[in-house]
Amino acid sequence: MAMTADALREIQCLLEGEAPSAECVASVRKAFPGLSLTRCDASDMDTETPVLETARFNVYLIDTAEHCARISTDPAKASGLILAEKR
Repeated sequence: MAMTADALREIQCLLEGEAPSAECVASVRKAFPGLSLTRCDASDMDTETPVLETARFNVYLIDTAEHCARISTDPAKASGLILAEKR
């Protein structure tokens, strides 16, 4: 599933909501059921550059087209997300 600019905007809106973090993540899962989603602490991703940031999350794209998954900045190659929660 490639990510579109509209999908990234929707993800940003869902993560900027007033709901608790867990509910925001659940909203993203519900809106994009075919997308792999991993949640972690922002400190786990401190050497990577997010594709978008909200007050509570940094968002990274995952490309799993090859044997090993890797972080990508290309939405067309994205098959998943990492939602890194800021603390």
